[in-house]
Amino acid sequence: PIYPHAQALERIAAAAEAAHRGPAKLVLTARAENYLHGRADLDDTIRRLQDFAAAGADVVYAPGLTDAADIAAVVQAVDKPVNVLLLRGGPSIAELSELGVHRISVGGALAAIGLGALVDAATAFRSGDSAFLDGVRTGREAMGRYFPAS
Repeated sequence: PIYPHAQALERIAAAAEAAHRGPAKLVLTARAENYLHGRADLDDTIRRLQDFAAAGADVVYAPGLTDAADIAAVVQAVDKPVNVLLLRGGPSIAELSELGVHRISVGGALAAIGLGALVDAATAFRSGDSAFLDGVRTGREAMGRYFPAS
């Protein structure tokens, strides 16, 4: 699942070239996924991120890092904004900001939370409990704020 360094760098360079040509510039985030795949090699992760930045990535990202010292080392080692995946057991949002992290991701957490709420409501409905309808007003108010009727 992790490309050899040279191949990964080649792919990032090609993606950067495509992202940065044309009238609209896309923001390219380059990921070094060592930690997601059980490869806790900070030196290799930093080297990849440095090379990805040099190849044209606008943001670098090493999902799976949870140690504040490791995150600080990444931030200090690269000259591009660093993205971090917010994980339990890792630094808080405030701590990540203090470490110099410019972008925080939550992965699929918000979708999972939404799906969990849907499953809870459907389970209550199926069991005959209509208490889940108490959440309808909150949801409708949010929809009205973000998706006003035309």
